[in-house]
Amino acid sequence: MSTTYTATETYTVVDVENAFRRLRTDLFMIAESTGAITRTEADDYAYDAEYLARRKYLKSVDVTLLSGTEELRAVRYTINEAAGGLVSSRPGGTLWPRVAGAWLRIILSYTVAYTEEKKAVTRGSLRNSWSPTLADTSHLGLNSLTGRNYTSNAFGLERSDFSK
Repeated sequence: MSTTYTATETYTVVDVENAFRRLRTDLFMIAESTGAITRTEADDYAYDAEYLARRKYLKSVDVTLLSGTEELRAVRYTINEAAGGLVSSRPGGTLWPRVAGAWLRIILSYTVAYTEEKKAVTRGSLRNSWSPTLADTSHLGLNSLTGRNYTSNAFGLERSDFSK
């Protein structure tokens, strides 16, 4: 005797919005605690990431607090389009430090669907101008901490935290 089981996981734009609402809250908390960006700048970064995710152009968002070139803290949000089995968490966590002269680096990683043609079409809809980077986002100098998941139906953001 054999049994066949097929499962499909789906999500809507509302599911993307729900997950990104938590990312936006995280960015607001990071902005407030570090003083490295304003709340408006945090909202603009979250807007751009959500805009691209809705169109399936975004693979991940990496946020790093740096003092000069030294990484102090980081968080990476990786998109998972089959996140139905993950348990969603609340945003937040440990407050990031306020360090004089520190700055935030935010890097978006794109899917292969985000071609040069698509970039040209979406450029006017984004709030920030994004440029290519060769920055290392492996965070090898930081310790990996327990992360969180921000999910809604099958759409999710898997959050990985890094700290000294």
